[in-house]
Amino acid sequence: MPVIEWSEALQLGDAATDANHAEFCALLNTVADASDADFIAALDAFIAHTEVHFGEENTWMDAAEFPPRHCHRGEHDNVLALCREVRKRAAAGEMELGRRLVAELPEWFAQHVDVMDRMMTTYLAQMGNPMGTIEHAG
Repeated sequence: MPVIEWSEALQLGDAATDANHAEFCALLNTVADASDADFIAALDAFIAHTEVHFGEENTWMDAAEFPPRHCHRGEHDNVLALCREVRKRAAAGEMELGRRLVAELPEWFAQHVDVMDRMMTTYLAQMGNPMGTIEHAG
């Protein structure tokens, strides 16, 4: 059973952002479904995607001088730091910590999308600089 469902509630109406978010959900579900033997590889793929995903958003916000971009970027940085630390500890045998991260990320993600990303996409669209005009790595 997926830990997070890609749904209309997570869609913001911007193709690049929605593609990133759909992939985030799919990869997080892959980590959740991974056996202990495959967990680290699945988590590595999730982290690699998230680095690119967050990097794109950071670039978009910087380019548009999005006023609360430092707060938004701070959330990105904190989540990535947490994922990297948990990955290290799971690889050292603390698999339950890895499983806990996967169980708790969906709630954070839904909140982040609904507040931070919604504000970002709305602002960028109002500025005439929708994300679709900026190269998407997906």
